[in-house]
Amino acid sequence: MAETRYPGPRALSDAISRMVLSPIEGAVFHREGLRENFEYRDLGWADASDRQVGAKHIRAIKPFEAETGWHWHDMNGHFIYVLRGWVKFRFDGATDEVIARAGSSLSQPAGVAHNVIGYSDDFELIEINIPADYATNDSPGDG
Repeated sequence: MAETRYPGPRALSDAISRMVLSPIEGAVFHREGLRENFEYRDLGWADASDRQVGAKHIRAIKPFEAETGWHWHDMNGHFIYVLRGWVKFRFDGATDEVIARAGSSLSQPAGVAHNVIGYSDDFELIEINIPADYATNDSPGDG
């Protein structure tokens, strides 16, 4: 069992600036992101966690046209939860493709080169990154 890290419980009034609700009603998606075939919605976790954790709601806006190419992210944790559709990956060093379907979560190995090799037209996911801000780098991978 983990040790308590701070005296508590905390008063909500002391932590209210950290509480973030991101309802889907009226949500604003934007096109500024890593890939032009997706749109992104910031869920507010980065500001609430002093940029320690980021979370985005991402959805496809164009049909799959080409693989992303081998790349890796300079982060400590990279997680997805698929809301709709499916996404297919290759990971450097793995022999099989990995397909995550609606209702699936995937803990992607942080820093490991990967390539998105397909997704459904209705693909939609939640992506969680630790930390919120990270670099993306090209990699030779298995390709």
